[in-house]
Amino acid sequence: MSEASKILLWPITSLTWTRPSIRPKLDVEDIIVIRTLPQPKGEPRSYSATTHQSTSAPTLLPDSLDQDARPRLRIGQTSVVGNAEDLGARKTMDSKIIFFLGLLLAASGLASPPVALVGGIAYGFTVEHPLRREASSLAKLLLQLSVILLGFGMNLKQVIHAGKSGFLYTAISITSAVALGLLLGKLLKIRGKASYLITMGTAVCGGSAIAALAPITEANEEEISISMGTVFLLNSVALLLFPAVGWWLHLSQNQFGLWAALAIHDTSSVVGAAAKYGNQALAIGTSVKLARALWVVPISLVTASMMGRIASATGKAHKAKIKVPWFIFLFILASVASTYLVRFAPVYGDMNHLGKLGLTATLFLIGTSLSRKTLKQVGFRPLLQGVVLWIIVGCASLAAIYYHVISI
Repeated sequence: MSEASKILLWPITSLTWTRPSIRPKLDVEDIIVIRTLPQPKGEPRSYSATTHQSTSAPTLLPDSLDQDARPRLRIGQTSVVGNAEDLGARKTMDSKIIFFLGLLLAASGLASPPVALVGGIAYGFTVEHPLRREASSLAKLLLQLSVILLGFGMNLKQVIHAGKSGFLYTAISITSAVALGLLLGKLLKIRGKASYLITMGTAVCGGSAIAALAPITEANEEEISISMGTVFLLNSVALLLFPAVGWWLHLSQNQFGLWAALAIHDTSSVVGAAAKYGNQALAIGTSVKLARALWVVPISLVTASMMGRIASATGKAHKAKIKVPWFIFLFILASVASTYLVRFAPVYGDMNHLGKLGLTATLFLIGTSLSRKTLKQVGFRPLLQGVVLWIIVGCASLAAIYYHVISI
């Protein structure tokens, strides 16, 4: 036969058909040939099944099977059994079902934040994500809502105290990290905007800083993907590694919360790691981290000014839209309510619990964004820049906290 492929299936007890939905009865001396049908370019691939006579085929159907339930496929008769489009649709549906089951499990409270993150990463590496863009948008929204709800479990005086101290510490940390990151980018000869975005993501607030600065710098899709991938990979490692290091060094709740806020990129991973360490660590870590996140506004303004000067020098127009993290101010309002409207304390407890569940679901969504493709996109040099910068920032801040150079 001249068709592209032939597969002899013999012996066969039954064959399940995709279209039409039948299970054919085979004669004693029948075999089935499944072949690929030639199709015009761009059309879905189809297959056919045809019976052929064979003198040595054994009896194929047990007597117990219902003979009338399966139409007879005669010698030489052909029927279409399916196409690649059907198989792709089924695979996509299975991926969606697994995704929503994982998301529901993460949001149910049955899984801890690290387990939810690992589950999301496992999904991203083993299954083709059918809702990657939607999951990314949902993760961003859910993170902001979760942070606001966590504010209902915190005392305003504690938030202000941690925020005031943290604002100074983050100013020193950000300045040092930016200078070192840009130097590493030049030494490693990383082209384009990726080095700048990785540096700012590490220094300020991870993916949120990258999302805020990418349109200002006019970074392309590849540069955004590289920087996001680098930051998310290191976030995942930090969430799993930091609590273990904290316990090993016997860090106090305040010490660990401060370290997590200064050294972990994204708010979600800071809150996840601090929540695993303890409630006091969670309060300190969240407050200092949000103070650190506020730096995205002045950094965006400086970046816009620099890009404007570059555009003027080259004769190009440049428009910058500064993103303000408004959810931080709503977090403060939630802390105000928790501190001064104490008669609603039972409600605040429930809302704080919802915030923790939302954060766990957020970490699952972030985990699903990582995949083999993400690793390939990042490349060695950008990942090396991110890893070296993160290790230096993490070790330096840990040493300063451990030896009581800085404290809250």
